[in-house]
Amino acid sequence: MRLRPVTLALLTLFLLTHRAGGEEAGQNPPKLTGQTPPSSSAPDAKASQPPGPPSTQRPRGSSTSGETRRLPEDSTTKQTITANGRTLSFTATAGSLRLFNQSGEPQADIAYTAYQLDGAPARSRPVTFFFNGGPGASSAYLQLGCAGPWRLPIEGDGAISSALPELQPNAETWLDFTDLVFVDPVDTGYSRFVSGDGEAHKHFFTVDGDVNALAVVIRRYLEKYDRLLSPKFIVGESYGGIRVPKMVRELQTEQGVGINGVILISPLFDFREFGGTSLLQYAISLPSMAAIAREAKHPVTRADMADVETYARGDFLADLIKGEADKEATTRLADRVSALTGIDQAVTRRLAGRLGISEFRREFDRGNGKVTGRYDGSALGFDPDPDSSDSHFGDPSGDTLIAPLTSAAVDLTERTLNWRPDGPYRLLNRSISWDYGRGNNPAQSTSDLRQILALDPKLKLLVGHGLFDLATPYFGSKIQLDQLPAYASADRVKLVVYPGGHMFYSREASRRAFRAEAEALMR
Repeated sequence: MRLRPVTLALLTLFLLTHRAGGEEAGQNPPKLTGQTPPSSSAPDAKASQPPGPPSTQRPRGSSTSGETRRLPEDSTTKQTITANGRTLSFTATAGSLRLFNQSGEPQADIAYTAYQLDGAPARSRPVTFFFNGGPGASSAYLQLGCAGPWRLPIEGDGAISSALPELQPNAETWLDFTDLVFVDPVDTGYSRFVSGDGEAHKHFFTVDGDVNALAVVIRRYLEKYDRLLSPKFIVGESYGGIRVPKMVRELQTEQGVGINGVILISPLFDFREFGGTSLLQYAISLPSMAAIAREAKHPVTRADMADVETYARGDFLADLIKGEADKEATTRLADRVSALTGIDQAVTRRLAGRLGISEFRREFDRGNGKVTGRYDGSALGFDPDPDSSDSHFGDPSGDTLIAPLTSAAVDLTERTLNWRPDGPYRLLNRSISWDYGRGNNPAQSTSDLRQILALDPKLKLLVGHGLFDLATPYFGSKIQLDQLPAYASADRVKLVVYPGGHMFYSREASRRAFRAEAEALMR
């Protein structure tokens, strides 16, 4: 069959146009581009000026023709807070960035909240991106508990479901020394899918798909607000220990964006050491369990735990690997664990000294019908079924925060920032089915840490933990960081541990001290 010249020209034009639509696409699995197709009404991805007020404000839940559940236009407002005798004036933007697949089809709207200090030179001023963990957590924990301009008290009387969700100026905000961008991955916060393709949804809920999507969001934001020349930092909490090192690697090698520093809060680096048959899990959690037991009697710091850390990495491991067949070693192990943790000796002997986190939480104050928190083991709550042989309790240090943080986030977004999306705000989406990968390569980021630190000798890493965190015990990070090569020197990689739990920043002294560490890293 011979093609006429006109037909051949049209076919060539079609192929070139089709190819251009996926010019940023990777190979397998498909990468997201964030590219705005010419026919899309999404905002310009490369606006060179800071955002201004939207030209039109759509009603809540409105959408334009051909778009599915589109979030409202970005809202930009001028704000001022006064705290600790200083006044900060800043520009706040609540909005979203749309992501597309390699064919130019819209996939998801990723919501963010950004704060830019007024009067500061944007190109030389640091900009920091914040991500919580989960997977399935929004960034409200870090925004409203740690670094944002407003803070919700989430300790003491503020750490109960019925607490008044009223924000106050945050005296420990990081806005003094960096602009702030809080990002909610898809299906958290107000972020949402705009594609009905179930297979595409699954891609976002994989380790690599998540990393690619959020790296594109960072690049898109930097392009849109002309911040590519700014010093750039990323903060990740919890699962952020897996996510953020991989994101930095993706940004360095795939998106063309260098990162100056990484801050990880209560991170997890390697799932293999926190469960299953790993013997290391018992050594990792022992110092935190002992800290909880000592805190119940008097305040403690990490310095007070030196003897337990020495035991956990020495005699404890030596007796543990001898196995239960060595009765003398097993009894010695069980009795020492009982003495350190306060758990009844009969229980530790029954468990052969292998005290898991769930057993510790149930047994620590069982005589009073209470369980410890998982996020913060120093927090106690009533066991709903204290006489049951099975465990039916939640987390008294985490579940109680869902209501006040959600209400505070919605009130801030709608009333103060004047951004009114439809649908619910998802603080913690537990319905997400996450694909962590299978086979010989389970999710871990230690190899990524090595890569990013080796590739950029100026990149710095700050890791912060709470003493009483049973979700991601601090000693696990200590062991992982100790395995890094000599190029990860003390002036580049630093571990700090404070009284507190997974969200140690809920405690004023810990929040203030960690803020000082973050500022020192950026300056």
